[in-house]
Amino acid sequence: MTSEVSPRTRRQGPATLRGRAVPQTTTDQRLLDSRGPSDWLHADPWRVLRIQAEFVEGFGLLAELPKAVSVFGSARTKPGSEEYELGVDIGARLHDAGYAVITGGGPGIMEAANKGCDDNGGLSVGLGIELPFEQKLNDHIDIGLEFRYFFVRKTMFVKYSQAFIVLPGGFGTLDELFEAITLVQTGKVTRFPIVLVGTAFWGGLIEWIRATMLPSGKISPEDMDLIHVTDDPDEVVRIVVDAHHLHEQRLQEEEAARAAAREAGNGS
Repeated sequence: MTSEVSPRTRRQGPATLRGRAVPQTTTDQRLLDSRGPSDWLHADPWRVLRIQAEFVEGFGLLAELPKAVSVFGSARTKPGSEEYELGVDIGARLHDAGYAVITGGGPGIMEAANKGCDDNGGLSVGLGIELPFEQKLNDHIDIGLEFRYFFVRKTMFVKYSQAFIVLPGGFGTLDELFEAITLVQTGKVTRFPIVLVGTAFWGGLIEWIRATMLPSGKISPEDMDLIHVTDDPDEVVRIVVDAHHLHEQRLQEEEAARAAAREAGNGS
């Protein structure tokens, strides 16, 4: 006896569709038919492929990037301002310390950090984002990528950075800052320093965290140690370098311990 499938039921790949969910045409038919609307370009399954493509492109382009630091700050900072020149100085010092500089690729602080690194002969990276208003990548970038999706872009910042340096900025800067703090606090990424530059700008936020969040038990006392605040560009770079050296030392100690354990196992 041959079982029959109801005409109102269709298997579509791993999915089973019934009733009104059954399309009037097959997947192959829609793929090969050049006529009709292009709504499928905006459907969620197609977006998944776009997301995958952005990850592949980002990983492929940045996989061989040397050790690097991400610098965040306002796109509205004007060239020639004190904050802009501070960004240029930090970008140059990072290169001198042996780091590539990664920014969001736009104007303001992002341009300043890229410029400081680029003018000193360093490797300057910009990870841009598609926005409703036009914002092109700045002219001081050696490697530039434009992303559709914020979360893909954030992954690239975290994956290829040894530290985050955060100059004064707006909502986007705060978004990146607290994303980084959360990932470090929860152990999702290897601990790396988060340095806020500008005590006058960041002081109120830090005091609110210390005076409100901490006493109410929303964070632990040791969480305050995740954030460094300074005005001194020398200290900014020193914090990054010291943390990197400490991390490398720990990795060497762990490898030595594993080697000793293997040697002891072979000898027994």
